[in-house]
Amino acid sequence: MIEILSRLPQDLPAFIGVVIHRGATSKSNWSHSLASRTNLTIVEPAGGDLLAHGMVYIAPNDLHMTFATGRVGLDHGAKEHFTRPAVDPLFISAARAYGNRVVAVVLTGGGHDGMQGLLHVTAAGGLCLVQKPSEAEYPSMPEYAIAHAHVCAALTVDKIAEALALLARGSAFAIDDEVIPRRHVPRFGVD
Repeated sequence: MIEILSRLPQDLPAFIGVVIHRGATSKSNWSHSLASRTNLTIVEPAGGDLLAHGMVYIAPNDLHMTFATGRVGLDHGAKEHFTRPAVDPLFISAARAYGNRVVAVVLTGGGHDGMQGLLHVTAAGGLCLVQKPSEAEYPSMPEYAIAHAHVCAALTVDKIAEALALLARGSAFAIDDEVIPRRHVPRFGVD
């Protein structure tokens, strides 16, 4: 994730939600460690925060994060896939609020969190990318997504960063020999 965020431009015309699986008592300050390695603004939202371009919202410890139209939501609902925060609530809420403008990305991780969210994103017309399992430290999340969801492509983190930067600007992005045309590219934005 750090490798992707560090390659994105400061003027990215999109906002990004990040979910990191961690224990309920984890004291890791991801927003601080990420802020020193990217040009984007990193924040752990308090809930109700307005979504803005160039911002990266990191799900706070032990809370699910959701995106409603224009705002960040947080809740202490039941664990999903034995974890809180989980990425499925974020993907599902983003698909409902932003439809075909969503690009969902599943990176290294254990279990199958993200798969249900990817199904919602594709049903809404968005794109789903996963990290190449051969590159992932823990490949089960990308492998499960590839096997059970409608994944557009499995890419290296370098290619994921390139794809996000291009797609956010409404440009086409070539995956191997297949080009995702501009008319099918989801647009990010705040309504």
